[in-house]
Amino acid sequence: MPLFQEGRDSDTVKRINLKGNIPLFIIAIIEHQSEVSYRTSFKMLQYITFVLADYEKEANKKNKGASELKPFKYPPVLPVVFYDGPGNWTAETDFLDKVELNDVFYKYIPKFEYEVVRLEDYSVEDLVRFGDTLSLIMIIDKIRTADGISMIRKLPPDYIEKLKLGMPPHLGKLLADVITVLLKRINIPDDEIEPITAAIHERRLHEMFQIENYDVQETRRIAREEGIEIGEARGEARGEAKTEADITQIVKMFSQKKTLGEISAALDIPVEKVRDILRKSGLIEQAQ
Repeated sequence: MPLFQEGRDSDTVKRINLKGNIPLFIIAIIEHQSEVSYRTSFKMLQYITFVLADYEKEANKKNKGASELKPFKYPPVLPVVFYDGPGNWTAETDFLDKVELNDVFYKYIPKFEYEVVRLEDYSVEDLVRFGDTLSLIMIIDKIRTADGISMIRKLPPDYIEKLKLGMPPHLGKLLADVITVLLKRINIPDDEIEPITAAIHERRLHEMFQIENYDVQETRRIAREEGIEIGEARGEARGEAKTEADITQIVKMFSQKKTLGEISAALDIPVEKVRDILRKSGLIEQAQ
């Protein structure tokens, strides 16, 4: 189940049943920050409390008053942080170390540690071997530029099929939300992200990454070099690409195998202007 505190879509709780039907809860937090979060131990304490309270509620729903009885025990919780930032994780991993006067009041302070997994320590091949939904999230999290999408396209077909068969329905929305966050980070436009999330919801995972390798930030750079003022009024001088949206559409339509003539007619921009923008983008060598 997702944990929506602080508006994060990439915090999840995964339940695993151990021998004897004893559940183990794993809290997984994927950090997308450029800096280490020094309040993580407290965040984990909040999450652990949330998980145990929810477990107690579930137990009491099945057997009224179950948690009031001596045999009742809470399940273990394994907190894990998947860190994708630069350098080492330098925050305290033991909550006790985060509390003042812990040498005096240690008996009365919750003591637990969370594990830290640095994503840089795992290759894509390592993650593929895990074969679960979380592994796909971690693979996608390795993408830093739009060019990195080619890495996703090379994932083994049997890995994608295994994900499709093993992904519970309730994880579909979570996966879609996380992927949306990650792809926006590399400037993939919303209209390119929507077909991906739709494919996830419809369990067409093999179609997830049929998107083009271009970056909106790169389009803006091209526009500046062209001397085009991004954001100029659309009503000015039709016949030239005057807005960011026009330039983005030219790159997008070309990536969709549209001809220069088709792009020109659709956007009411001269063919030579279309050609010039594509030349600056490095795509003109592919033009017909």
